[in-house]
Order: sequence, then structure tokens, then C-alpha cells
Amino acid sequence: MSVRSLLAPGQVAGFTLAEVLVVLIVIGLAAALVYARFDNDPRAELEREGRRLGAAIEHAALLAQWHNETLGVSAAGSSYRFWRRGANSGDDWSAVSGDDVLVAHALPASFAAAVRAYAAQAVAADAIVPLRASGRNEPFVIELATAEWHLLLFSDPINRVTVSAPSLR
Repeated sequence: MSVRSLLAPGQVAGFTLAEVLVVLIVIGLAAALVYARFDNDPRAELEREGRRLGAAIEHAALLAQWHNETLGVSAAGSSYRFWRRGANSGDDWSAVSGDDVLVAHALPASFAAAVRAYAAQAVAADAIVPLRASGRNEPFVIELATAEWHLLLFSDPINRVTVSAPSLR
């Protein structure tokens, strides 16, 4: 039995415009997803992570003022994390929880993060940079890097974070 025998006399076999459009939309979406997965510019990804960390630092500084407590940020290896200083203001820090922006964040594979300077001085690799409740903080520099590219996040005394453009290492 052929397709022509199923059609009424004078009817032509084919696809409707709606069917063709649906197929084109599905193909277009699939192509866009494939392109997004393979268009993996490390500079753009590095810049995106830098802006994300910068915004999180500014958020943490505002929360420190709002809640009248000292928060901190550390960046080491392939992650960064936010901390809350204990009540006795010593060196007892605990990881911040309950805030989706300030949870520990693992960077993409092959990325590295490090605090480079605090108050214009070199710091230890495991340093926690404090964000004081007063809102007056020492400037600091955090570096995000890949094998080829790096960018710097500069914080000023009133908690604004500037992200440099990615540059070759």
C-alpha cells in the first residue's frame, strides 16, 4: 500500500509549515547547544569567574557591615571560600553557610586562585583576608589564573572590587 493510496483524490503528500518549523527549531537548538559546549574560550571563562568572585566579595563586605561581624575570604588552589570570624576575634574562622553566594566555590578544571597581597604586603598561601564590620578594609589582590592567562581582582578600602582584563602570564 503506497502513501498515495491513503490520500484523498487531489491531495498532495508533504509536510505542513508548522511541522517544518518545529524541525528547524529543534535543529537550531541542538546546534546552539553543541556550539556552546565547544566554544570554550578560556579568557571569557576566566573573566566570568573573576566577575563572580568580585561580586561575591562585595556581597560579603556588605553583609559584614550589615550584620556587624567580620567575614573573610580565602583563595587557594582551585577554589575560594568565605569565612566568619569567631566571637572572640581570634584566629578561629568557620566556613560561612546559609548564603548561596558565599558557599565554597570550586573553580573549573585547570584554574587556580591565590591571594597575592593584603595591605600591600605578600601573604601566605592559606591567608584569610578579613572584611571588617566597619567597612574600612585594607586593599588586597587576588589572582585567578589558567596555564596561559591570568587576571587580578583589586579591592579598595571601601570594598569596591575591580577585575582586570585577562592577560597572558
